[in-house]
Amino acid sequence: MNSLQGQHIYLRALEPEDLEFVYALENDTSVWEISQTQTPYSKFLIRQYLDNAHQDIYEAKQLRLAICKNNSFEAIGLIDLFDYDPKNQRAGIGILIKNPENRHHGFGQQALKLLIDYSFEHLLLHQLFATIATSNQASISLFTTFGFQCVGIKKDWNFNHGIFSDEALYQLIR
Repeated sequence: MNSLQGQHIYLRALEPEDLEFVYALENDTSVWEISQTQTPYSKFLIRQYLDNAHQDIYEAKQLRLAICKNNSFEAIGLIDLFDYDPKNQRAGIGILIKNPENRHHGFGQQALKLLIDYSFEHLLLHQLFATIATSNQASISLFTTFGFQCVGIKKDWNFNHGIFSDEALYQLIR
């Protein structure tokens, strides 16, 4: 079995065919707060990004994978490793399932488990970290399921819709 294959989903590299999906996700203002996005992305920039998606994690310092249901090529979400730091053996991790009808079915949980295992077994990382808004109970529940622990709260860290909110730092140390 492929190491990036789960019971109901698999993770794959981004392809040029993912242009419309990534474009729609990056320009969905309802998730900008989670992704810390401030401005829209053009299709030109997304196409350039996809053209460079062949760079490995050592070169790009990030890895973005599409989350797909088994027996389908169509992406339902994205999962990322970012701020990859091979010297200190750590990376940030984030996940987003695009459509609400694909949430609460365990797809995100399977994807996160696959990428955690890949990070520790293949990339030989010592730790993963995630920054999560303290109000995002769904993400907190997801990450703590796998043993991520809250190690600190950044007070009034993000400013959205005229309100400051706190952000928590979660770590999973191997």
